[in-house]
Amino acid sequence: MKSSAARRVQDDLKDTAGPAQAPRNSGISSISEIAWGTHICVFYETKQDLLDANFLYLKAGLEGNEFCVWAISDPITEADARNALRRSVPDLDERLDAGQIEFIAGTDWYLRGGEFDLQRITGGWHNKLRLALAKGYEGMRVSGNAFWIGTNHFQEFTEYERELDRSLAGQKMVVLCTYSLSESRIVDLLDVARAHQFTIARRCGEWEFLETPGRKFTRQTKQEVAEVNGDICSKSFPGHDTLTSRERNVLGELVRGCSSKEIARQLGIVPRTVEFHRANLLKKVGARSTIDLVRIVLGE
Repeated sequence: MKSSAARRVQDDLKDTAGPAQAPRNSGISSISEIAWGTHICVFYETKQDLLDANFLYLKAGLEGNEFCVWAISDPITEADARNALRRSVPDLDERLDAGQIEFIAGTDWYLRGGEFDLQRITGGWHNKLRLALAKGYEGMRVSGNAFWIGTNHFQEFTEYERELDRSLAGQKMVVLCTYSLSESRIVDLLDVARAHQFTIARRCGEWEFLETPGRKFTRQTKQEVAEVNGDICSKSFPGHDTLTSRERNVLGELVRGCSSKEIARQLGIVPRTVEFHRANLLKKVGARSTIDLVRIVLGE
């Protein structure tokens, strides 16, 4: 049960959330755009993969005027984190002085005094979000590394991930949780994947999208999508050279006759993001409606 204080914090945040916003840049190429409230899991293979995933994700947040928090634990240090981020964010020190980004020790944040307190942790994130919004930031972006794998706290933290996923709904906050592939058992992978909206991996410098039951493509569907997208890439229609890769993916699904919800499931994004891309497609191609868009693209 949430404490009355935690409920008040979340109610206050929802009151200040305002209308739906445009998608946020995730900084992660395999996901691209995300909505507020997104909960991402990244499995990493090496220390460098962990650093790469974080600096890409946090750099996008800083550029989007978001308040960023990096909860750091082994195998990296705060010095590692600062150096990795500074290479792509030259004005990092100025942003630190302005209070736009905060580095915190993961063990101190999650296990204060050696004790795990789910409500204290989630309530702490929402308190930080409230302060960030009051300072004029668009929202908050968090990254935390799962140092608890293989400890007697794992089940508690699994419940924390589920509660965090629920508590993000309607909030101007996105969260990235990172897990070591080498330290995770198969059962851990399954439990963790179920507690996140996206589950991906960073291996040898490359992104890999891990399919979960709710976002699984069949082999036939993948082949169909590839064929349709290939046809679209080979066609010349008004505005075709201005389309982004994500817009082409959405267009391919529209040509196949998929609804916004179906496209969202296939691409691992939210329906609102699909509508955002659909509106851009209509504008770029000069179509009056989705039917008109498909007719123009197919040359009918």
